[in-house]
Amino acid sequence: MSDLKLTQKQERFTRFLFDGLSQREAWIKAGYSSNYAPAIIDTHACVLAKSDKVKIRLAELNAEADNKSVMSVLERKQRLTEIARPRITDFMELGQDGSWVNIGPETPNSGAISEIHSRTEYDEDGAHPTVHTSVKLHNPVQAIQELNKMEKIYSDAPVFQENRQVNFVFVLPDGTRIAPSKLTGNNTQKQLLPPDK
Repeated sequence: MSDLKLTQKQERFTRFLFDGLSQREAWIKAGYSSNYAPAIIDTHACVLAKSDKVKIRLAELNAEADNKSVMSVLERKQRLTEIARPRITDFMELGQDGSWVNIGPETPNSGAISEIHSRTEYDEDGAHPTVHTSVKLHNPVQAIQELNKMEKIYSDAPVFQENRQVNFVFVLPDGTRIAPSKLTGNNTQKQLLPPDK
């Protein structure tokens, strides 16, 4: 809490503002007198709401809420890592009788699981049920790309090497190579290059 101490009523007023009450509602609910005309109450509540100590306390409450409800950078990296690391074999077991999914509350990296589908099939007599379960994981490549962005390993900016821009060439299925488009005014020109040999 800040060095600017609030009285109990001021703290309650600030918390009610933080909870979304109007200044008038917060004033009355905090225990200040409601015997004044609404315009007088509004004036007093407005002055208190604009005071430095109330503003500072509101900022502290917002920061506390952000800290508790929003994932930190470390948490986001951990979650993305949890998605990127596992393989499907981490959640499936294979035995003599076939394969089965082995997932429980203690299963590590279960945040990587996107979907689980299960269906039961019976033979033509309606007997001998067979359960088929499939597990789909989140795309680990996307998780790795997000981690790379967070770590600033790469960006979407043009690639430069030794003060020269690297040029890319597009190769069509027929082997035709096309240099990147060159924009000149309103005209777009494509440069055809000889096929690779």
